Amino acid sequence: MDIERHIIFWRDSAQEDWEVAVHLIRSGRTRHGLFFAHLALEKLLKALVCQHTQDIAPRIHNLVRLAELANLSLNEEQLDLLAEMNVFNIEGRYPELLEPPLLQQEAEHYLQRAEEVFQWLTNQLST
Repeated sequence: MDIERHIIFWRDSAQEDWEVAVHLIRSGRTRHGLFFAHLALEKLLKALVCQHTQDIAPRIHNLVRLAELANLSLNEEQLDLLAEMNVFNIEGRYPELLEPPLLQQEAEHYLQRAEEVFQWLTNQLST
């Protein structure tokens, strides 16, 4: 099994999903944009899980759990953001859980906070 290939896949596709998230939120598609922001964070975390465990990342979507599996030393603000972002993964998948989309300003605030964590996670990768 080529773990390095998995790490590169997760890292590169996270970057692509991040760019999509930014574009969607800036064009007013907040629900979809935050779904992609969650996905980008999830993929970076999966790269870090692979890096730490030298094994394939589990097929889970909980950002906090993935951070634990990657053995990351996150601060309280980073952990809070990951926990808050989890709702955007679920909300985008199940119609009975749909809430009204966030206001543009709220979505951009989440994006700003998520970008700080996204950059920090990227810097943790040794690849």
